[in-house]
Amino acid sequence: MRYLTAIYFISELMRGIMAKKAKSPKTNKAELTDYYRDMLLIRRFEEKAGQLYGMGQIAGFCHLYIGQEAVVVGMRHAMKEGDQMITSYRDHGHMLACGMTARGVMAELTGRIGGYSRGKGGSMHMFSVEKNFYGGHGIVGAQVPIGAGLGFANKYLENGAVSLAFFGDGAANQGQVYETFNMAELWDLPVVFIIENNQYAMGTSVERSSAETELYKRGISFGIEGVQVNGMDVLAVREAGKKAIKHARDGKGPMILEMKTYRYRGHSMSDPAKYRTRDEVKEVREERDPIDQVKERLIEEGWADQDSLKAIDKEIKAIVSDSADFALESPEPDPSELYTDVLLEA
Repeated sequence: MRYLTAIYFISELMRGIMAKKAKSPKTNKAELTDYYRDMLLIRRFEEKAGQLYGMGQIAGFCHLYIGQEAVVVGMRHAMKEGDQMITSYRDHGHMLACGMTARGVMAELTGRIGGYSRGKGGSMHMFSVEKNFYGGHGIVGAQVPIGAGLGFANKYLENGAVSLAFFGDGAANQGQVYETFNMAELWDLPVVFIIENNQYAMGTSVERSSAETELYKRGISFGIEGVQVNGMDVLAVREAGKKAIKHARDGKGPMILEMKTYRYRGHSMSDPAKYRTRDEVKEVREERDPIDQVKERLIEEGWADQDSLKAIDKEIKAIVSDSADFALESPEPDPSELYTDVLLEA
C-alpha cells in the first residue's frame, strides 16, 4: 500500500511540474482584459444574486456559478457566430457570457416582466433565440439530448454551426447522456459535450459516485474523443474549446471536454456544503482562482496595474447594481401571462 501511495504521489508531482513547464497559450492585452472583465461580471453578478436571494427577492432555487467562470468564458471566446449554447440550471454565467444583459437576467431571477422569459422562467429556465442560448434546464442531464438535437439541425441545414452542451459531473452518470453519445457519434453530429466537473455534483464527491472518475473517458466505448482540461485557466479552456469546436465543425463528429473546475458555494443557496472543509475551499480560492490568475498575468505583462483593475471592478459593480435596481423596479407579470407561450398554433 505504501509503495502504491508513493507511486501516486510521484506521478502527481511530475504532472504538476510538467504543467508548470508547459507554455501558457498566447494572448494579448485587449484579449486578456476582455476575459478578465467577462469573468468578473459573472462573479459580481452571482454575488449580488446571492444577496438578493438572502433578502427574499429571488424565490425558488438559485444555483451560483462562483469559481467556475473560466469554463464558460473560455468556451464562449472559442465559439463563432451562429454557434449555440445549452446548459443546466446553473446558467446565469452562461447567459452573461452569451451577451445577454445583466438587467434582463436579473429581472428574470426576481420573476419580473423585464426578464428574458418575462418573469416566468426564473433562475433555472431562461432562453434567448437572439443570442443562440437555448436555456437552462431544471431536469438533470435533460439539456444533453437537446444539445445533440441542435447539432442534428445544424447538420441537416448545413449551416456550419456547432452546438455546445454543458452539464455537470453529476449529470455525467445519467442514462440519457449515453444514449445521446451513441447517436451523436453514430450520426457525426457537430456537438461538443462540456462536462463541468466541479468535484461534488449535488453534494457527493466524484470518487464516491463514479466508477470512472476521469470523465473525459466516458465516450471511449462510442469512439468519442475526450480531453481533460484545467477549467480554472481561461486560456487553457479557450485553446481546448477551439480544437474541439473545429473537430466538430469539420465533420469529425462530437467531442467531450472534461473541465476540472470548482464551485465555492454549495450546490444551491440552500446547501451548506458540509461535505467539504473550509480549508479546502480556501486553498482553491488562494491558489487556483480563475480571475486572480488573469489579474496576476495582466500585471506581470505590464498590461494593467492595480488602479486600472480597480476601475474595471468599479465599472462592473455599477452594471450589477443597476441590474438589481432595474429588476426590483420592474413589475411582476400580469396573471394573463400564465396563458402565453403555452401552446404554439401551427
